[in-house]
Amino acid sequence: MSFHRSSQGGFTLVEMAVVLVIIGLILGAVMIGKDVQRNAEYAKIKQKFIDQWVVAYNAHVQRTGVVPGDNQTQPQLMVNGANFLTNVGASGGNMTNVAEPNAICQGGPAAGMTRGATTTNTDFMLRPLMQRAGVRMPPGRAEGQEDRYVYLDSNGNPQEIKVCFQWNRPGRDSGSGNVMVIAGLTPDLARSLDQMIDGKADECEGMFRREGVTCTGNNQPGAQWNADNTQQVGLAANAAGANRDEDQIITVVAHYKMNQ
Repeated sequence: MSFHRSSQGGFTLVEMAVVLVIIGLILGAVMIGKDVQRNAEYAKIKQKFIDQWVVAYNAHVQRTGVVPGDNQTQPQLMVNGANFLTNVGASGGNMTNVAEPNAICQGGPAAGMTRGATTTNTDFMLRPLMQRAGVRMPPGRAEGQEDRYVYLDSNGNPQEIKVCFQWNRPGRDSGSGNVMVIAGLTPDLARSLDQMIDGKADECEGMFRREGVTCTGNNQPGAQWNADNTQQVGLAANAAGANRDEDQIITVVAHYKMNQ
């Protein structure tokens, strides 16, 4: 009588180690892929939206001789300068007592903006101004919403960028002169744009700065962006974050200085 020992199948330690290594590589590739995809989206936002609004702004200046909202016969060299000129006349010519003119947006101001926008006169709204000058605007979110762009934050929740233009008095920490106001930026998107535009992420220095920032004195180091992606909407920029993936990430407002 012969006895046959039944064979039992299973993985050896070497095989299990190989499987674990492969799983680790796959997970690592997925995480790296998400970062690469997000970086590519940020570059697209700059090239296809922000840069194209700079082009549209400059095209308006070339075709009309003035920045959006300025007076063509008495140019003030400031966005919405026509309204500023009217207010100067009402104040007896004392410019120091005249408030900065409202921002030029499409409709009301963007969320988080500190400046109001002209909403009662379409002559000082962004889309009609560009259309009258024959300026082609970026496609944006949709027809009639060329000033907006939708993207996903690092938690996978939708965020909306909106652009406006305004003039800042000299001496403002966020930059003086004519600026593009960009609202709806998550902290990592703002830092990424700053890095692409100025070569370093600094909310107090360069052409791209955070709105409402309080900077140090002259010839002093700048400051890193005072917010991060662990903070959800509703928190202050310097508050401790919860870092829950169901939260919508906090957004900041930036000023991008125009060259004219």
